[in-house]
Order: sequence, then C-alpha cells, then structure tokens
Amino acid sequence: MTPFIGEIVGTALLILLGCGVNANTTLKGTYGQNSGWIVISFGWAMAVFVGVFVSAEASGAHLNPAITFALATAGKFAWADVPMYLGGQMIGAILGATLCWLQYMPHYAAEEDQGKILGTFSTGPAIDSTPSNFISELLGTFAFALAVLFLAGPVFGGPGEQLGSLDALPVALVVLAIGLCLGGTTGYAINPARDLGPRVAHAILPIPGKGGSNWSYSWIPIVGPILGGVLAALTYGALQ
Repeated sequence: MTPFIGEIVGTALLILLGCGVNANTTLKGTYGQNSGWIVISFGWAMAVFVGVFVSAEASGAHLNPAITFALATAGKFAWADVPMYLGGQMIGAILGATLCWLQYMPHYAAEEDQGKILGTFSTGPAIDSTPSNFISELLGTFAFALAVLFLAGPVFGGPGEQLGSLDALPVALVVLAIGLCLGGTTGYAINPARDLGPRVAHAILPIPGKGGSNWSYSWIPIVGPILGGVLAALTYGALQ
C-alpha cells in the first residue's frame, strides 16, 4: 500500500470497528445492547490495534489528524505530507462509518432514539459545557499524543517506520486507558477524523428518523484534539 492508501484503509478499519462497538452496545435489538462503557472502551482500543497493525508499514499508522500534527510539530514527520495524510484519514473515516451503517442497517431502521443513532457515529458531551468539553478533548488528546510520541522513538512518523518493537499493542492500551479514565465527559474523540468523518456520514446516509448531526458541537472534537496534539509535541520537545 502507498501511504495515502494505508491511511484510508487503517482509518476505515478503525472507524468500522469503533463505530461498530458503539452500534452494538446502543442500537435496538443487537445482542450487545446495553453492554456498557467497558465494552465500548475495549472495542475502541481493539479498533485502534487493528487499524494501526494493518497500516503501520505503509503509512506509519497515524489514522488521526491530531497525531499527524503532533508528529510534524515534533519534527518526526514532513509538513509537506500532512495534507495527503489528512485526506486519507477523512476518506477512511467516512468509508468506515458507512460500512458500519451497512452492517447494522436493520437496527438503525428499528432505533427510534435520534440521540442514540447520532451517538453511534460521533461524540457528544455528557454534560453540555463548552469550556469543559473543549478542555476534556484537549487533555485526552494531549495524554494520548504524548504517549504516542514517547512510544514512537526518535524517527517514527513516515511509511515503513514501526511504532517500536511492541508495534500496535501499546497504542491500543493507551486508547483503552484514555477511554476508561477520561472518556466519560465527551466520549473521547481524541481524533478529528474519528468524529468529523462519521458525522458527515450521518448527515448524508439515508437513516430513517435520524435527526440532526449536531454541527454546533462539531468544532470541539476537531480543534481540541489538534491543539492537544500540538501541545503534546511541544511538551515532548521540551522534555528531550
């Protein structure tokens, strides 16, 4: 795979499985309905593991604009390649969310709660407070990106460069920790493509009674994670 295709495939797998665990634990009539936060957190961690494992050799497995910006800010990735990676991540995120909808189509048709439908695609606050919600996404991404930067070592960031000898597993464990420890406030997007791509899919897919896509909130899981990633990179540089 080329780096661009690697980011598409890796992000699509991440979102297919991640939104899949959201759908499985939320939508009416699934076997996993009401399984709870532990299942969701583990599901997203395993989704990251699969996406990173598949795409690491091709693209370095960013799968997340916040990580791409963090690596570029830290000098581990070329700024000239950032737009290509962001494009691949967005395409992959929309594709993954669409595939998830295909998997759970009968359950989306049966679900009457608009909030639950949207929640399987994108994130939202448990308590609506713009400053607090923004800080939650910033801090969660800061912790994630800082951990990834230390896991990555001195040269990681491009095609063929692996995430150290442990590869995808430690990244998945970091995501699990973020979900279990910090995720209860906003649903821990910690990834602009993870939230925006599925939100776009929600807006365009023909889901009966789906309601709106809550675009007024959508800037928080974009700006918060990017700023958190950049701050993590600056902190990483200061600690070296």
